[in-house]
Amino acid sequence: MKANLEGLARTARVVAGGGVICYPTDTLYGLGCDPLNAAAVKRTMEAKGDRMKPMPVLVKDLAAAERLAHIPNRAKRLANAFWPGPLTMVLRAREVLPSILIPEMKVGIRSPKHALCLNLLGLCSDVLVGTSANLTGRPPATTAEEAFDQLEGHVDIILDGGRAPLGVASTVVDLTRPKITILREGPLDVNQLLHMLRQRPPR
Repeated sequence: MKANLEGLARTARVVAGGGVICYPTDTLYGLGCDPLNAAAVKRTMEAKGDRMKPMPVLVKDLAAAERLAHIPNRAKRLANAFWPGPLTMVLRAREVLPSILIPEMKVGIRSPKHALCLNLLGLCSDVLVGTSANLTGRPPATTAEEAFDQLEGHVDIILDGGRAPLGVASTVVDLTRPKITILREGPLDVNQLLHMLRQRPPR
């Protein structure tokens, strides 16, 4: 489905009905669903196949993130500096999310710097599961065609928004412990993140 107004609206209806979708983001194509729908989350995990790691969630903005997770001050500082963008923060989850999505009561959250994706999020209550669109162990999809090749028959709709601009997975940091942990290096310079956290917050 082309990522025009009709395509966005139809994709949002699929999500509202408990469906599983592929969609473009700034980093890679995403595989997702309504993160509050446990049955849809299970279907997404099954589409991915043999995934052991919890799936992250994309949000339209910080306000949407605060509905899903506890946002400490340092996370707010990073969000204000690097969102929207390729930064995923692992945070303490709120119980509004189904246990299948947060087995350890943690959730990775990111706001993408991609106009089409942000528009889709706005039509989906500002939140979507956002794992990479590929079968576990296969290369992540950067185009709708690559997503189709791997996930045909496993998803309800693929939204074609062209090639993902960055083509690499986001930087992931764990903020659930006193000391920040870099779980995956990505497009963002880790030194930038650490420098931002070392700065004194404005009074």
